Amino acid sequence: MRAARWMLIAAVAAACQPSPSSPGNATPTTIATLPRALSAGELAIVAAGNSVAPILLARVNQSRAGSNVFMSPLSLSMALGMTMNGAAGGTFDEMRTMLGYGAMSRESINQSYQALISLLRGLDPKVDVRIANSIWYSQRFAPAVAPAFLGDARQYFDATTAALDFGQPSAVKSINDWVKASTKGKIPSIVDALAPEIVMLLVNAIYFKGDWSASFDKAKTVPAPFTTEGGRTVSVSMMHRTGPARVGVHDGRTVVDLGYGGDAFTMSIVLPRENESVNTLVALLSPAVWTSTMAALRVGDVELSLPRFSLEWEATLNDPLKAMGMTAAFVPGGADFTRLAPTMGRELYLSFVKQKTFVDINEAGTEAAAATAVGVGVTSVPIRTVVRVDRPFVFAIRERLSGVILFMGKIVEPPVR
Repeated sequence: MRAARWMLIAAVAAACQPSPSSPGNATPTTIATLPRALSAGELAIVAAGNSVAPILLARVNQSRAGSNVFMSPLSLSMALGMTMNGAAGGTFDEMRTMLGYGAMSRESINQSYQALISLLRGLDPKVDVRIANSIWYSQRFAPAVAPAFLGDARQYFDATTAALDFGQPSAVKSINDWVKASTKGKIPSIVDALAPEIVMLLVNAIYFKGDWSASFDKAKTVPAPFTTEGGRTVSVSMMHRTGPARVGVHDGRTVVDLGYGGDAFTMSIVLPRENESVNTLVALLSPAVWTSTMAALRVGDVELSLPRFSLEWEATLNDPLKAMGMTAAFVPGGADFTRLAPTMGRELYLSFVKQKTFVDINEAGTEAAAATAVGVGVTSVPIRTVVRVDRPFVFAIRERLSGVILFMGKIVEPPVR
């Protein structure tokens, strides 16, 4: 499959505390514009995400063509963004290029993460968006860690930092408890054990919960057929809703956009053409195609059928990231993390980049969560449109006004709920 270019990851960072508000029952006020203009750095980071997330999706999809994929480019971006602050030389250059930042300075990247997260967390009082970061390191490794590296993590990513005894089971429990709390229990753990060579773990967690701006009537949910990627027909719980929504057709593909809360955050669903594989769509969905597809959206009267489903997903992303050009960071003895540990930085490398996600889509709305862990090792229109999502599709949870993608994936067979 040729590499795709899809959508946006946004660069942001924040604290483990919940956002100042959460979904409620009051009718939300529609959010039509951002409360402020995005800075040049924020715009650059949004553009960077546009060029990276689809490539990552395509790389991951190469080995998972027959299964569901649900990942968080945003979570990966923040975990690697924290890690990149410890990189120097060619290792930093590769990471910066892979993340799509071009020649942006380290300071500009950090400041843009910090500003954009502040915008996202307070954007919609009816949508609960929580973003948390943490850095955990071995007590034996603590004297080697650069104070400036931890300071940057706390300042720009609002990260929790702590030294633990990595030789004790309590260290794994502390890390997993933090992940569980930061995702409201949806990601109960991120690591099973800490291998002897691991001296630091950098973790991002994201939690999202939003009620639909216009909910589905649960009484109208009925069993219905869904044709899988392999051509089988399975029964799913199909939700139904009729009314105003953003809908469009671009290059023969139907797209529908459903709002949460005040309508700043949305779910965008793209259906392949008839007889087109969803994997083909993933491979062809370039940034330009995505932009033009979203531009085709218009408010219309939509009769929508959408599967209700819930799934958990996980993957180790070392190979996809290497294939995207981030190679030096994974090479024992070849990586340069001297900004993380000046005296030991040449002995450090990335042992793994792992992500776990969760999503539950139902009549009321959507709940989603993600956790990404980076393990550092050491060497020595008025026409009614009928949209029936009864075959594989691509979807993303995004903030439509800035374009920030929080989650993205594809469904080849909705897990039965």
